[in-house]
Amino acid sequence: MANQEQFLDSIEIHPIDIVETLAETHAWQFDRVADDQIAMAIEGVWQTYAITLAWSAADETLRLVCSFEMAPPIEALPGLFETLNAANDRCWIGAFTLWRDQNLMAYRYGLALSGGETAGAVQISRLVENAVARCEQFYPAFQLVCWGGETPASAMRVAIDEAFGTA
Repeated sequence: MANQEQFLDSIEIHPIDIVETLAETHAWQFDRVADDQIAMAIEGVWQTYAITLAWSAADETLRLVCSFEMAPPIEALPGLFETLNAANDRCWIGAFTLWRDQNLMAYRYGLALSGGETAGAVQISRLVENAVARCEQFYPAFQLVCWGGETPASAMRVAIDEAFGTA
């Protein structure tokens, strides 16, 4: 496998082609939206996460968005935003944001591949797995603040260091 990955990494393959192969390998539901974009559904413990990866040749960036439904009551927003800040402080790559108009929580990350660099299968797989792991890790804290009446500090104690399970 290592020789195959080395060969795959040494030739230029479109990053979305690599994602499509990974989705097939992991039996993730996916739809190739366009040549430069793929949408997938990955089942987690707490949610089914909608993941979109898009390649931007203009700025040589592979963008990932992992989202799930969240429509918090307006009175919970200050606590949720405080919790989002605390969660983002614990994320070394990527960040959460609330898209209120779409009722979605999104975890976003952009992998810069400047100068003609390419991403390999292992790197892209880790990118997807990390996104799902962060969503699994912080989902309970977001829920507790929005609907459980917990303070952000108390809810963040529930967010374990590493999520268990697989993506």
